[in-house]
Amino acid sequence: MNTTPTAPPRPRYDDAALDALCAQGDPLADETVAEMFRRGEVGDLNTLMRFFTTTGDPLPERLPASARAYFEATAMPPSWVDWDLMEQARLFFMDNAAHINTGLSFAAMPATYAVPRIARLLSSTHSLDYPSRRMANTGQFVTYLMRTDSFAEGSTFIPAAQKVRLLHAAIRHHLRHGGHWDLAKDGIPICQEDMIGGQICFSLLVLDAMHRLGIHMSEEGAEAYFYAWRVVGAMLGCDLSAAPRTLTEARDFCDLYLLRNLGPSPEGARLTAQLTRLYEDVVPGTLFDPMVPATVRYLVGDTIGDWLEVPRSAWDTAARAVPVFLGLLETIEDSSPYAEWALDKAGSLLAGFELASLTRGRVMHHAIPAELRPDFGVKPPRTGRWVPPAPVH
Repeated sequence: MNTTPTAPPRPRYDDAALDALCAQGDPLADETVAEMFRRGEVGDLNTLMRFFTTTGDPLPERLPASARAYFEATAMPPSWVDWDLMEQARLFFMDNAAHINTGLSFAAMPATYAVPRIARLLSSTHSLDYPSRRMANTGQFVTYLMRTDSFAEGSTFIPAAQKVRLLHAAIRHHLRHGGHWDLAKDGIPICQEDMIGGQICFSLLVLDAMHRLGIHMSEEGAEAYFYAWRVVGAMLGCDLSAAPRTLTEARDFCDLYLLRNLGPSPEGARLTAQLTRLYEDVVPGTLFDPMVPATVRYLVGDTIGDWLEVPRSAWDTAARAVPVFLGLLETIEDSSPYAEWALDKAGSLLAGFELASLTRGRVMHHAIPAELRPDFGVKPPRTGRWVPPAPVH
C-alpha cells in the first residue's frame, strides 16, 4: 500500500476565488485594533511601541491588554518555516541587494500605484505627504528580513512585522467605518486579495524586473526569495490556504490579479510623480535625473507607464541599454572571486547608501494612525538563470 503523502492540490485562481478574497480582512489584527479604538488606547500603544523594537524584549508593562494578547500570539515565526530555504534567500539577497532594491523601487512600487483602489488607499494616509517615508519603511523592512539574525532573539524584524500588520488593520478600520470607502465596488480595504497581491509584487515582480535587467539568477535562488516573502505574508496576516506556494502558482495569481485591477487613476499618477522626484533627489547631481522615469517606464512597460503618466524622453533608449551594462559587470564578476567580492560589496554599499538617504540615518517607526488625511474625508471613529513562469493564456 502506497503511504506516500500527496501534495495538496494546486490552488485554482479565477474571478470567483479572488472576489471571495476581496471580501476578507485579517480577523486577529482587525479585532485587536477595533478593541483599542473602542477603549481609546491607540495613543498609548504608539508611544509604548517606540520602546519595543527587538525580539526577546519584554512587552511594555503599560501595554493595553488587547494589544498584549496580539503581540504574544504573533511573537514567533510560523512553525513550518524551512530555515535552510530562508538561508538561501538571505544569500540571494546579499548577492543581489542593489538589483532587488531597484526592482522594488522602480517596478514593484509603481505597479501597486497602477491599481486604482490601492493608489486611493495610499493617498488616504498622512505618510504619503512624505513619499520617502513609505520607501524608507519598505527598504528597512526588507533589510531587517534578510539579516542573519532576522528571526533570532534581539532581531528587529518580527516586531516590525507585528507593527505593520496592526498598521494595515488600523487603515482598514478607518476606511470601513468612515463611510468613505465603496465596499460594494472595492471590497474590504487591504483585503486578502491585495495582501497576497502585495506579497507577489514584492517577490515575483521584483524577480521579473531583475530578469528584464539581465541579472542572472538560479532557479533555486529565485524560489528561495519567493519563499521568504511567503513567510512574510504569513506573518502579515495573509491567508496561506489561498496564497501561491511556488513561483508558477504566483504567476497564475499575478496574471489574474493584474488583469482584474490595473488601470489609470489620478492618485496613481500623483504617487508615481512623488516617487520619481524622490529618487531624482537621491541621485547625486541632476544630469542623470531623466534616467529615473526612463527606468520606471522600461521596467513596467509603456501601458502602465502611460497610465502613471511617466514622462517619455530620449533617455528611454538609454534605459534599454542597462541590461548590456549589467551583463558586462556580471562577466567581470564571474572572472575572479576578487571581482565577485568587490562588486557584491559595491552593491551592498549602494543599497545601504540608498536606504540611508531615504531614512536620513533614522530608525523608521510604524505608528497606528489615529485618523487619515482630512482631505480624504475620513474622521476618527468614535470607536541557473531563472526564467519567469509562462503567463496564463
